[in-house]
Amino acid sequence: MADHPPTGPVELGAQMDYAEHEKTYNLFTKLTKYSTLICIAILIGMAFGFFVGGTVSGFIVAVLAFIGSAYLLR
Repeated sequence: MADHPPTGPVELGAQMDYAEHEKTYNLFTKLTKYSTLICIAILIGMAFGFFVGGTVSGFIVAVLAFIGSAYLLR
């Protein structure tokens, strides 16, 4: 016999796990926020190291930029 899919509204199908959807969305937004902060901090550190002339100082500035911006955006 042929299996016919339901033609009614989606709400009548399987129950949705909205708590799991919210957890996944919150994880996605946190990962996006912090990965963007890491990229920006690396760019700031690279620019500082290029113009001032030092890889250690550029690394320190990148770490401080990430910590400062993460503190502000918590």
